[in-house]
Amino acid sequence: MIDMLMAKKAFAEYVKNYDIKNDKIKLKVEHIERVSQIAKKLAIKLELNKEDETLAELIGLLHDIGRFEQIKRFNTFNDRKSVNHGEFGVHVLFNPKDGIIRNFVKDTQYDEIIKKAILNHNKDAADIPDDLTTQELLHTKIIRDSDKIDILYILTYEKKETAWEKADLSDDIISEEIYKDFMEKGKIDYGKKKSSVDSLVGHFAYIFDFNFPDSIQLVKEKKYMETIYNRFEFHNQKTMEQYKNIYDKVVKYMKALSD
Repeated sequence: MIDMLMAKKAFAEYVKNYDIKNDKIKLKVEHIERVSQIAKKLAIKLELNKEDETLAELIGLLHDIGRFEQIKRFNTFNDRKSVNHGEFGVHVLFNPKDGIIRNFVKDTQYDEIIKKAILNHNKDAADIPDDLTTQELLHTKIIRDSDKIDILYILTYEKKETAWEKADLSDDIISEEIYKDFMEKGKIDYGKKKSSVDSLVGHFAYIFDFNFPDSIQLVKEKKYMETIYNRFEFHNQKTMEQYKNIYDKVVKYMKALSD
């Protein structure tokens, strides 16, 4: 049995260890709370049973638990410059010495599902193991979609420096490999990123990675892609043209799904 009231109280106690006045910490608390509710909504739309609905909500609450210590130690969300926050989150929750998972849920039967979902929520889809159980894969897909939906919310409404760690992207240039991968495959190799605008391209690629039609429908209703696109202009003419091509590819894809 999962007691979400207990889990939310445990989360509130945990974040007291960190500086809530820090914009990155504040953003992450709010992100986690929204993702938890998005995951619950997706589970309801998928007509899952009450147990899976609550489990999806709990995984949403726990999926970024590693971010707080990451920010405290490294002051960045960039995993390549610090630690893999999915793996670190599993360590925070499940390490035998001082793991805190039992503060959030007493029942051990959900541990493997929670662990697998968190480990895989920030991986490239191609890197997700093919030996997950049906329920592990289901909850991995739910948290991946829920996380991406709210990241698009953040990119739409939050300050640019909080999301990209710089306030102005206008001098950035889209890397040729990143552009080629996006236009040919609808995804990017995150290891090839060289600039913040390369990361922005990766966020546009989210639309091709959603697992559920309801996820894409929510993105369309909120006009996230359109609003994010209109937030940016680039001094380099070639980058601006590439940026428009990227957006047009996303719009065409979303339109095709609704036709």
